[in-house]
This record gives sequence, structure tokens and C-alpha cells, in this order.
Amino acid sequence: MIALVDCNNFYASCERLFQPRLQNRPIVVLSNNDGCVIARSDEAKELGIEMGAPSFLIEPVLQQHNVSVFSSNYTLYGDLSDRVMSTLSQFADQLEVYSIDEAFLDLSSFRHHNLTGYAQTIRNTVMQNTGIPVSIGIAPSKTLAKMANRLVKKRNKQLGVYCIDTVEKMQFTLQNTLVKDIWGIGSQYTKLLNRHGFTTAWDLSKAPEEWIRKNLSVVGQRMYNELKGISCISFEEMPPKKKMVCVARGFGKVLSDKNEVMEALANFTAMVAAKLRSEQLVTNTIQIFVQTNAHRANEPQYFRSLTISLPVATNSTNELITHARQGFETIYRPGYNYNKTGCTAMELIPATEVQASVFDTENRARNSQLMQVLDKVNRSFGKNTVRFALQGFSTRWKLRQLKLSPCYTTRIEEVLTIKI
Repeated sequence: MIALVDCNNFYASCERLFQPRLQNRPIVVLSNNDGCVIARSDEAKELGIEMGAPSFLIEPVLQQHNVSVFSSNYTLYGDLSDRVMSTLSQFADQLEVYSIDEAFLDLSSFRHHNLTGYAQTIRNTVMQNTGIPVSIGIAPSKTLAKMANRLVKKRNKQLGVYCIDTVEKMQFTLQNTLVKDIWGIGSQYTKLLNRHGFTTAWDLSKAPEEWIRKNLSVVGQRMYNELKGISCISFEEMPPKKKMVCVARGFGKVLSDKNEVMEALANFTAMVAAKLRSEQLVTNTIQIFVQTNAHRANEPQYFRSLTISLPVATNSTNELITHARQGFETIYRPGYNYNKTGCTAMELIPATEVQASVFDTENRARNSQLMQVLDKVNRSFGKNTVRFALQGFSTRWKLRQLKLSPCYTTRIEEVLTIKI
């Protein structure tokens, strides 16, 4: 049996955890540039606020119903996700972290236990250790576990657990799941299936196997077997390595000053470097770009990108900013109103597999120690407490903020001790 553990309204629950006064109040979390809604509490969903809704269009609703609005705080969400996953790892031999708020647990060795009761124990422990509410779906396959989790969220979130351990429960789940809600079924497949009379997962599970193989390919065949309770999707205990890391964002307003655009690029490049170090990766190649606002049709338009091969793979902020600056001098053109820039690190490899060069003049041991100190200080005292001069202190390029979320830590070793 396989369990899917899913955190309820994860981003909203993280914000509520540190502000209990928000209990039972509607909450929305906005995307990086506060452009659209990426998370909602149940109360916000009841107000009809849609996922992905542009913030400026729903501002009257937010004000009318006193909705608490937060800018996304991924440092906080990632920290709490780590704590949730660490707690879950105690309850199963195999754990697959599927996303920041979801994980699959292999409960095969517990098949003779009361799985519903065991899942309730998992829920209570996660709540006690982290304060984050979760829902759990249990089934013979990953696809059915996803359905079970969705069903309990829709019908009985307070109970929080649904276990498909009988034929009757499997049939009930399939009959109450539309084909568009099946894991792995996209919009085009949904249209195809609806045209052929398949409305629910139950209808699809009764389709001729030859039709599935012909119209839905090998992936469809695997999904078809999963619907019948035959596990076909194996566990991935180690998440796949990233192929690239990108930080690219729009400005709060258009910029024509060269130094301000470069300052933004330097900050985004520093974010890329920090992400690489956090995952113990280095990059052989970076790509930078600048662009104007395509929606301002009455203004001259410009877009240019540049790919830069590095002499030695690195994750050092000062090295990456230096290369980004050199590339920026090549692609920047005066006379334009820029509204976006960014940096992408590509050709990533583990930091332990760097190929040295006899022509390398960098003091890499010193750079490594410097980056460790920089990261430690910024974790302890807040993001960008220590920065490179080229990152500057200007705020003109920064993203529009409605309500800034404070920076939190939940790691005891990061709490400062002050002796008086």
C-alpha cells in the first residue's frame, strides 16, 4: 500500500503558523512579483478567489473581506517543508518527496496494520512537530492514492485520512473522480476522453485495453493499470538532479538607467549562486538576458541574451557576478526602457566533480570559505545582510510588494544567543 501525504493549503498554513490571529481568516499568497494568487486558505476559496487570479483584479474583494495578503516567502516554506518531510521519514521504509508539500510513503511492510489508524498517527505527529495540517490518501497505487487524498480533502478534510482497502472503496473513488482530475491527464487528453464518452475515472477503468493502448500510448497504459490497483510507478527515493537554476523577474517599474539594470542582474545572479551552493552544485555555463516590456507597443522594443562559458565550474557569487557583468556590457543598449532581466545557470554538476584548469588564477579555497561565511551570516541575520558592492542598495528595480512577509527561521541552531 502507498500513502500520499499532502499539506493542506501549504503556503497559507505556513503564514498562519506564525500568526495564530489569522486562524479562520481568509489568506492568499502571491507570486514572486505579487502578480497573481498562488495559494489560498479554505476561507479565501469560499470567497470565490481563483488560483492564478491577478492581484490587481481582485483587490476590491481582498479589501471588502479583510483578506490577509502575503508575498511568497520561499525560505520559510522550504524550511517547514524540510521539517515535514523529516517527520514523515520516521514512518516508512521508503519516502519519495514529490513536491514541496507532497510525499509518497511506502506502507507495504505495514499492510497487516490498521492503516487508517496508522495514518492518523502520522497526521497527529506532523501537526505536533511542525504545526502544519496534512491529508493522507492510501491505496494500492500512486494514482489511486492521489485520488484518495483529493477525495478526503473535498469531502471530509477534518477526518483527513481515506484508505482504499476494499473493492467497494476503490469503485466509490473512481466513480467520484472526473477524468480531468486523474493524475497525469492533461487538458488535451481530457477532451479526447470526453469525446469518446469517458466522464469519470470509473468509465476509463472499464475501457477496452486495446483502445487505451492505441489512443493513450504507453503512459496511458500505465495509468490504466494504476486505476485498477496495479502499481506501475516506482518510488524515486532521490529526487532527480536539477538541470538548470534560473532567477528572472520583472521590475516594479521600467528602468532606463544602466547601473540600476545591472544592479538587478547582479542580485539575481547572487540568488542563483546561493541556490547552487544550497544544493552543492556548480555551473559550467550561465545565460543572462535583458528585455523591454512587450506590452508597451508604443515604445521601442529590445531583447538580447548571452550564453557565457565559464573557465572553471563554480558556484561563487563573486565569480558569477563578474562574468554576468562582462556579459551585460556586451548586450546592454542605451535608449530603452527595460522591465526584466535574469540569470540562468546551466550544465550543472556536483561541487565535488569540478575539473580543475592549469590556467585558473582564482583562489578557490579562499572563495569557498568566503561563500560559507556569507551564507551563514545571511541565514542568521536575514537575506542580503552581506552583499557584494555591485548588488547595491537601490530599491527602484525591486519588485512591487503589497505586504512583505517577515523572514523566519525554525532551526534552533540559527537562533542567536546574546549574552548580557
